[in-house]
This record gives sequence, structure tokens and C-alpha cells, in this order.
Amino acid sequence: MPLLSGWWTFPKAEKPHICEVCGKSFIHSGTLNRHVRIHTEEKPHVCEVCNDSFTRKDYLNRHMIIHTTPESHLCQLCNKLFIRKVNLDKHMLTHTGQKCHVCEVCGKSFGRKSILRKHALCHTGEKPHVCEICGKSFGQKSPLTMHMLIHTGEKPHTCEICNKLFRFKSALNRHLLIHTDEKPHMCELCNTQFRSKCAVKKHMRIHAGEKLPSKVHIKSFGQEGALNVQMSSHT
Repeated sequence: MPLLSGWWTFPKAEKPHICEVCGKSFIHSGTLNRHVRIHTEEKPHVCEVCNDSFTRKDYLNRHMIIHTTPESHLCQLCNKLFIRKVNLDKHMLTHTGQKCHVCEVCGKSFGRKSILRKHALCHTGEKPHVCEICGKSFGQKSPLTMHMLIHTGEKPHTCEICNKLFRFKSALNRHLLIHTDEKPHMCELCNTQFRSKCAVKKHMRIHAGEKLPSKVHIKSFGQEGALNVQMSSHT
């Protein structure tokens, strides 16, 4: 082995096992299998005491300390257990609603320091999470994970009624309104209801006096299948 600046140098190990979702590569197939659970949200390791589930066995082992350690700290409001007092204190903020971490730029407050750090990226413009395929960058990891679905073509969200597939849960939720005929978005001026907020914005242009593009109106006649297509302008 060549000697470089007092250190032995070793060739980089090959990483033949590649995640099909995010493109990350691993040396061992077992490591890849554990990694994939981040995307599938599978949690096969279940605690026999409280039925909490975990993606990895070592996470379960760490959790078991809560049940075996008599000095564990109990939340009096929801009975959740914590090994360390500092973790219980952080948890209590979810009940009290206290937000002690304040952004120095805009004054917005947060219950946890980690959330404040993520928020600060919107002011600095920093986008540390980069797509290795197209180079697009994101301020947080979760948008990058969703972005990767565009490259992989994966559509993990399925409509249980018509089996149509969607990349994003939000798109599936909008699609479901077609089946339920629900129209949760209402015009505040005329009370007309719409399935999407985008449709409301387009409708509001009518009240603003803006002339909309021509569209096709389909009028049905007495004989089945006979249609008369007329072009008209919406005024």
C-alpha cells in the first residue's frame, strides 16, 4: 500500500447495492434492505410490551430500556415514557404549546430547535439537499424524497375505488373528491363550491370582471348520443 502523508490509503469499497428510490448505494444488501424501509415506512420490529414498532432491531433494543429502567420519566398527560428527563421536557412542549425557539429574522417561534434550524433555511436560501440525478436542490430532505419519485416513476399512492396510481398523497386526496363529489372550497362572494382551491381562484376572475378564455359547451339533445358543440365566451 502506498504511504501518503503518514497515513495508509485503501481503495474505496464497491457499493453494488443501489436504492431504486433515491439512488443511494451500499456495500451490503442487508444495509440496503434496512435503508429501503425509510421509503416504505415498514416497521417489522415490534415491542412486545407496548406494541410500538421500529424499522431496525437496534432501535427496538434501545426502546426496551424504557420498560426495563425504573428511573424512566413518565408524561403525566399521555403516559408516554422517556429515558432522559431532557426528552420529557421537550415532549411536554407538545402539550403546553409553548414555542421558546424564536427566529431572529422574522420573529416566528417554534417548539423545537431542530424545526427552527429548518425554518432558517428559507431566509438564508441554503438548499443542502441535492438530487444526484438532475442537480435540483432543496432546503429540506422530505421534498427531495418526493422529487425522486419523478425520476423513478414510482407511484406509491393508490385510489382504492378505481385503482388509479399517484406519486403524491396530496394528488390522491384531490382525486378522491371526484368519487365523493365533495366540494370543500367555496367562493365567498356567490357561495359556489369547487373541488380545488385553484378552481376557486380561476372562478374569482369572473367577479373581478376579467374575461376568461373561450371554452367548449356541450349541449345534449333528445336523441341519445347526439351532441351539439358550441363555442362561447364567458363574460
